[in-house]
Amino acid sequence: MSQALEHTDGGWAWVVLLATLVGQGLTLGFPTCIGIFFTELQRDFQASNSETSWFPSILTAVLHAGGPLCGILVGRFGCRATVMLGGVLASLGMVASSFSRTLSQLYFTAGFITGLGMCFSFQPCITVLGFYFVRRRALANALASVGVSLGITLWPLLSRCLLEDLGWRGAFLVFGGVILHCCVCGAILRPVASHVAPETREGPPPAPKTPALGCLAMCGRTLRRHLAFDVLWHNTHYRVFTLGVMWMILGFPLPHVFLVPYAMRHGVGEPQAALLISIIGLSNIILRPMAGLLALQRGFASHRKYLFALSVLLNGLTNLVCAASADFWVLVGYCLVYSVSMSGIGALVFQVLMDIVPMDRFPSALGLFTILDGAAILISPPLAGFLLDATDNFSYVFYMSSFFLISAALFMGGSFYALEKKERQGRQAKEEEAIKQAALEQCLTLEGRDVSGKQLCPEIMYVTSV
Repeated sequence: MSQALEHTDGGWAWVVLLATLVGQGLTLGFPTCIGIFFTELQRDFQASNSETSWFPSILTAVLHAGGPLCGILVGRFGCRATVMLGGVLASLGMVASSFSRTLSQLYFTAGFITGLGMCFSFQPCITVLGFYFVRRRALANALASVGVSLGITLWPLLSRCLLEDLGWRGAFLVFGGVILHCCVCGAILRPVASHVAPETREGPPPAPKTPALGCLAMCGRTLRRHLAFDVLWHNTHYRVFTLGVMWMILGFPLPHVFLVPYAMRHGVGEPQAALLISIIGLSNIILRPMAGLLALQRGFASHRKYLFALSVLLNGLTNLVCAASADFWVLVGYCLVYSVSMSGIGALVFQVLMDIVPMDRFPSALGLFTILDGAAILISPPLAGFLLDATDNFSYVFYMSSFFLISAALFMGGSFYALEKKERQGRQAKEEEAIKQAALEQCLTLEGRDVSGKQLCPEIMYVTSV
């Protein structure tokens, strides 16, 4: 088995990087193409906007919120087996969804099963990439993020072609075969040779056996290990960032779901409407790695959270432009500007989380972070669909998105500034207190010298008088 181990920063690491890039394109890039099928699904199932919106929301929510369960599987079976299991689950979900007769069946197959499988496929790839690359880890992460942009570019184009020739059922059946390639990406993830010497059997005797824990105790211990509720309670920066991102998520995914139906409602052709999402992905191919590398520069290290808030603010303001006009070329300009802010958000969100949480608690903090964000993703599209059913006006959906994004940006930026100002005042108070304490000690030392001098002086006078 030892001959199968790979070394860090070796030649096989670049093959793993390619597999991670493809895996991210197959998984994280997939939800953006659901808007292509929105109108067809709504017509076929005779459903409202709110009911149809539950499908992409369940898929995306499970894709992000399944992180803790994925972490347990990785710890038990390893990254390779978990990725291959995820590819099989996601493929089976899409194949089964092509035979769905009700929206409930679609929710379970293409929503829950496919989302869970994609979660199992993409998260271990990110984990194993950190083991394969040590010296070039920043470059590897930036290059791997290109896979998301490629997925956002190619999935809508493929969806449009398959929908015209095979319908949504045939397209979902083909998607099952395409997503099965995640198993190939997983097979490439060979174990990495560790530079740490293996633990020997010699040493202190093993601890005495304790009675087996009950089911509730084991569940509680697992939750504490994979969900950092203590960090949420004690770390104010983490609490502000988590709440701000949750509020942001209520508006952030809406353009991916409703942009294509919005454009088609206002007379834009179906191929052109599908091209809008691809424009966002194509721009992200260049912008996302640049934003990731820029965020790693030392000059921006102390300002990443403010750059993230600025990206969220720009994203919200951009949606106001989209709501003002539905002309195709205006929407093209909107997609280009939107991709700039989207690249900043995608490149900074996890980097800011690393900055405010100690690395020894980062996995559990990330698990809680993804679950809370998944809950926000779950309710965001149905809430917008309900608003669309009530008003029959897509502009209100983009106004809603802008409201959540702009308010989240102002909340995070203002809160981080207030926290830093408070910490700065606290440091100044401590420094002043330390200076006062040092001055007091110096005064006491000088007084002690004066008293000793006064005690010696009479003795000297007495002797000289004699």
